[in-house]
Amino acid sequence: MNSAKKVLHAQLLIVMLALLSGCDRETYTTWTCHSASETKIPMVLRKAQMEFKRGKLDYCGSLGNLSYFAQQCPAQIEQAGTLFTPSTGLLVMDGQEYQCSAL
Repeated sequence: MNSAKKVLHAQLLIVMLALLSGCDRETYTTWTCHSASETKIPMVLRKAQMEFKRGKLDYCGSLGNLSYFAQQCPAQIEQAGTLFTPSTGLLVMDGQEYQCSAL
């Protein structure tokens, strides 16, 4: 193979790798939440985790419209400490209610 073909193959390989690496982009949803006493609290749902108030919670599962999150998922997901309803934006954590809106 001559040097011109080698350069062309190397360039094609670089382009293909660049295109493939773009397919692995991380998807996430950013929300802003507020409660009766707090405003503009950021919340991020990234893969199977919720980032809220400087903490990370794992996704434990969903039942109907409710999604359950906890630091350690219990055997019965209904016992998880954090409930989130994406369709309404209602987040309940440790008995505190927050209303969230997707950005």
